[in-house]
Amino acid sequence: MLTKVINIILALLFVSFVSVQFDDPDPLLWVLIYTNMVVICAWSAFRLPNRYWIWLTGIGYLIYAIVLFPGAMDWFKSPDRSLLFDDLAKMQFPYIEETREFLGLVISLVVLAWQEWRRRV
Repeated sequence: MLTKVINIILALLFVSFVSVQFDDPDPLLWVLIYTNMVVICAWSAFRLPNRYWIWLTGIGYLIYAIVLFPGAMDWFKSPDRSLLFDDLAKMQFPYIEETREFLGLVISLVVLAWQEWRRRV
């Protein structure tokens, strides 16, 4: 019962992620990424999702996170890390948007790892 509630909460969290993507520079990609996570979490609330779907999603997200990792490192090395939450900073510093996307993928990967772990228990 607890995992069902957690999965419903996660699905709603990813729905909220989808809702803020429409003003993103690449909205279609991120709407698809987060909608995929909504489906996985909602599906997991009622039955175990297909393990190949989880693995394929995880591999794709991991590859994309690796591509974005240098931008996240630039942000980490920057003197003002609060720029991550500044809407104007993403236009000044490309690494801000890359870091936000990287963090979104990390959140998704953690949820996917939990889903796979739950499948095995």
